[in-house]
Amino acid sequence: MIIQDITILPEILYVVTNDLANQYRIVPKYIFENTLELYVDNSNNGVDIKEELELFLGKSIVLHPIDSIEIEKALSIYYRKERALNSNKSLNLDKGDFLENLLIEAKSLKCSDIHFEVYEDSSRIRFRIDGQLIERYKIESDNYLELVNKIKIQAKLNITEKRLPQDGRITNDSFDIRISILPTLFGEKIVMRLLGQDASDIDLNVLGLQKEELENYLEAVKKPNGIILISGPTGSGKTTTLYATLKLLNETRRNIVTVEDPIEYTLRGINQVQLKEDIGLTFSSALKSFLRQDPDVIMLGEIRDSETAIMAIRASLTGHLVLSTIHTNSAIGTISRLIDMGVPSYLIAETLNLSVAQRLVRKLCDNCKKEASCNPKDFPLNFKFPYDILSYYKPVGCNSCFHTGYKGRKAIYEILNIDNNIIEAIKNNTITELFSKDKNYKSLSDKAFKILAMGETSLEEIYSILINI
Repeated sequence: MIIQDITILPEILYVVTNDLANQYRIVPKYIFENTLELYVDNSNNGVDIKEELELFLGKSIVLHPIDSIEIEKALSIYYRKERALNSNKSLNLDKGDFLENLLIEAKSLKCSDIHFEVYEDSSRIRFRIDGQLIERYKIESDNYLELVNKIKIQAKLNITEKRLPQDGRITNDSFDIRISILPTLFGEKIVMRLLGQDASDIDLNVLGLQKEELENYLEAVKKPNGIILISGPTGSGKTTTLYATLKLLNETRRNIVTVEDPIEYTLRGINQVQLKEDIGLTFSSALKSFLRQDPDVIMLGEIRDSETAIMAIRASLTGHLVLSTIHTNSAIGTISRLIDMGVPSYLIAETLNLSVAQRLVRKLCDNCKKEASCNPKDFPLNFKFPYDILSYYKPVGCNSCFHTGYKGRKAIYEILNIDNNIIEAIKNNTITELFSKDKNYKSLSDKAFKILAMGETSLEEIYSILINI
C-alpha cells in the first residue's frame, strides 16, 4: 500500500483505531516490540500528542511529521469514517471479538464479500467493495488458523476436515452470511458472502432503467404468464432487479414461490426455498414441486441446464409467470443460449415475454474526475468508434471517494421486447440477422458508450462491455 513515498502495511493498520487516527490525524508507519512509529500531520503539536498517544496505545511513540495533504489522503483510504461510526474498537487480532468487529466493519463499508487467503509465509483479508477487491489486513499464520476454526465453528462445519471444500452459513440477529471453504496449497481459503438484506426498500424506479425501458419492462411483468429472463455475469445486479420485480408483484391475491442459491434478500409475503443439491433439492426438482403448490409467480435463481430451461419454459406455457436469470453476454444471446440448451424455437417464441441483459459500472467521482481527449486506439479493435466524441473522463481520486476515483455504481440495461417480428425471427432462427440490420436497437455496448460520453464512468470500467458487441 503506497501513498507517494509512504508505505502503510495492512498488518499494522489494526494498531490504531479509527477514532484515534481521525482525532489525532495519525497513521502507523512501523511497529517493533514496544515501539510504535507514526506519521502525523505536521500542523499538529507533536510534543503534546506524543504523551497522550503513549497513554492511549501503551507503547513508546515516535512521530514523523508529514504534509497535511498526505495525512488526509492516508486517512481517507485506510481509516474510512464509516467504519469509525459503527465501531469504536480496534480490530486487534489478539482479541476474541476480532471476527465480530470485522463483520461490523465490512457491513459499514457496504462490502459484499470477505476473502480470507493464506499463502506460504503470509495471510490476508480482502473486502469486495463496489465490485472491487481491496486488501484490508495481513495476519500471522497462527492467527489465521485460529480464525478459520472460529468461522467453521460458527458455521457448524467440521473443523477437522481440511482436505475437502465445505459450505455453511452463519445466521444471527445482525448477519446472514454464506460461507465457502476451499482447500488450497498452503491452507484453507474462505469467502464470506454477506446476505440477509431486506428487499422491502428496493424499487424498480431507481435501479437505472430509462423511461422507455421501464415501460417495456412493466408491460412484460403485467402479463399473467410467460417467462422473463435476465442475463449478466455474477455481481451484475440480476438478483436485485428480480427482487424489485417481486416486490411489485407481491400482493395478497398472488402466490409467489422462489428457489435460490443462496437466498440473498428476504421479502415478507413470498415463499423462499434454499437450494440444497447435496440432498437432491435442485432447481429442476424444486420447480416440479412448485407446480403442485398452486403458484402464480415462480422465481428461479438461475437456469443452469437443459432440464431446468425446458421445465421453466413449460411452466410459463401452462399459465405461470416465471422469472429467472441466465449467463449470457446480451439479451439477444439469451435466445441462442436457450436453443443450445435444447429448447425448441417455437416454445421460446410462444413464452418469452422479455429478455434483459444488465451490467453494473462504477460511477466517476464528480469532485475529482479529469477530462481527457479520446483516442480511438484506446478502444477495442472491433468497436466502431464514433468520431463526434472528442473527450471523456478519467478517475483521479480524492477524499470524497477515498482516492478510488469512483463513487457508487450504475446499472445499464439492454432490453429486448418481444414483438411479432422477433417472434417470427425466433421461429425461423434468424434473430441475429434481424438485429444486425436494425440500426435503432441499442445494445449494452451502445448504452455503455453513452454513459462514457456523458462523463458518468471511465473507459476502463466499460472496456469489457465494448468488447462483447
